[in-house]
Amino acid sequence: MTVQWMRAATVGMCVSVGALAAMVSCASISSPVRGAQNTQVLVIATSPAVEEAMRQLGQAFESRHPGVRVQLSVGTSLDLRRTVAGMENRGKFFIGSGPIHLVAPGGDEVITRMEQKYYLLPEAKALYATERLVLVVPESLSEAPESFEALATMPAVRIAIADQRTRLGVETSRLLSALGLQRVEEARIDLANDSAGILDHLLSGQADVGILFGQDAARVQQRVRVVATAPTDLYKPIPHFIAMERYCPNRPLCEEFLRFVTSPDGQSVVKRLGYGPGVAPESPVRVFIP
Repeated sequence: MTVQWMRAATVGMCVSVGALAAMVSCASISSPVRGAQNTQVLVIATSPAVEEAMRQLGQAFESRHPGVRVQLSVGTSLDLRRTVAGMENRGKFFIGSGPIHLVAPGGDEVITRMEQKYYLLPEAKALYATERLVLVVPESLSEAPESFEALATMPAVRIAIADQRTRLGVETSRLLSALGLQRVEEARIDLANDSAGILDHLLSGQADVGILFGQDAARVQQRVRVVATAPTDLYKPIPHFIAMERYCPNRPLCEEFLRFVTSPDGQSVVKRLGYGPGVAPESPVRVFIP
């Protein structure tokens, strides 16, 4: 599996022509993949936020499809938003000129905007994962709360949370409000800048428990353990979609990948990474091939 990071200068040049296809053409596919006989290349434009998920899903897909190589073109969400703006101005010839197959941004704003302009096929997308809030504690903590609701009955427990200027902080605030903990004593709340800060505060003893996204907790599972997952009706789990580009050059292969990410095999990858489950389409993905 090949991963190509977009350098700042390269991204700027690609954005100037205004197309995801152009962005990928700037990040050349490695010659072994391009030259391999009978090998199909599947190119996914994604962002750093979900790069690891796409990488592992791609590897799992490759293991079940030996004749396929998954290539990632990785750019920041800002780069992707700029690309979308360029696509809106340039039209289908720029979109259709490159090898982009699928788009999997870190947030769904990009997909929504592209669907509105019909740069993606609305009938060809999959909800492959959700970001869920989990309660974590240091491995050394023996008496940990067994649920989020239990926090309300344990006034001595100090809770590390992220700043509300982050997505994690916004969803955590929503959750605490639903639990009736939004106005607990200030001494109980330990405010960190982000998920890395929460981990530091936990391991240094500044806090007893922390609230993280599941995928962040999974990356540090050797240092903390997850004791509870927040009920999804108490906040807004963040969905992650992957969608087919309108002029995808290999629709059957894209359909197969979209089905795979919500299959039991694909979902086992998602679960291992700490994400909540995706949702399989009500009917199998089928796209008309003109």
